[in-house]
Amino acid sequence: MGKVVRLFTIVIGWLVCATNLLAASPQKLSRQEYIDKFARIAVQEMIEHHIPASITMAQACLESRDGNSELTRQSNNHFGIKCRNTWTGPTVRHNDDEASECFRKYRSAEESFRDHSEFITSSMRYGFLFSYDIRDFKKWAYGLKQAGYATDPGYPGKLIKIIEDFRLYELDQLDWKYVKAPEGKHPHFSLFGFLKKRSASQNLQVASGFKLRPIEKRNRKNAFLAIEGDDYARIADEFGKKDWQIYQYNDAQSGDVPETGEPVFLQAKRSKAPRGNDWHVVQQGETLRSVAQWYGVKLSSLRKMNNLDDTQEVVPGTTLSLRKRIR
Repeated sequence: MGKVVRLFTIVIGWLVCATNLLAASPQKLSRQEYIDKFARIAVQEMIEHHIPASITMAQACLESRDGNSELTRQSNNHFGIKCRNTWTGPTVRHNDDEASECFRKYRSAEESFRDHSEFITSSMRYGFLFSYDIRDFKKWAYGLKQAGYATDPGYPGKLIKIIEDFRLYELDQLDWKYVKAPEGKHPHFSLFGFLKKRSASQNLQVASGFKLRPIEKRNRKNAFLAIEGDDYARIADEFGKKDWQIYQYNDAQSGDVPETGEPVFLQAKRSKAPRGNDWHVVQQGETLRSVAQWYGVKLSSLRKMNNLDDTQEVVPGTTLSLRKRIR
């Protein structure tokens, strides 16, 4: 009888242990559950940074294994972004291509999605993507691969499949040509179907001839990326500025027009680049002004830091100082 009692006690102990383990294990999310949970953030990032929400969401699904990866669960890192030498925030060690690699750690999913947007918009190698139609997710997917975001040759196809299988392209279907956000506000949406059921409560205004301007902070100044057909005089009129102000803010001359995808500033730029951007190696097709625009630095300050006079231009391969004067 004693043996039976002991055996019964052992079995009960196993069952309790197993129950506790199951209770402690986080429930695995399905892909649809993950999309339902985070697509709203992807849309908000699209409005502020002009990256297709479908692309952001598909990348998050792929990189985080639908929110179930150890890195995502422990560190809120939804895009597998590594530390690199510019990261000054919290970090975590995780095995990836090599053992114990350094990855960024975030306080929330929102912070991770925001850092992903800033990672794309702050690097000049992704600049050409912003000349693409925001609804052309296939072109964006192949463009990311071309820019070097991933080494996997099948990366674009994987993103496209996720977008098509889960109809993520619906997230991108804002009427970008005819709607804009009221000044100082951003539109707010419910999840799927929000594009077909706009209402006054969604803070969207129809304004024929204007485009939706996803205003972002670039080097802590208000800016947006130019689209095809923009010109500085029209932009000044749109934002209630004087022509000369917009020209001055953007180191432009009367009659100049911004290139598609080029940052346009609505405030005077700063005298140096953001922290972590100390140097820039000039690439083919870049000019001193295009570098100044991308980093939100006054052209005169960039010339002064690099001991260049008003007539000098730079050639590919030149290393420019972005934060302090070269002695």
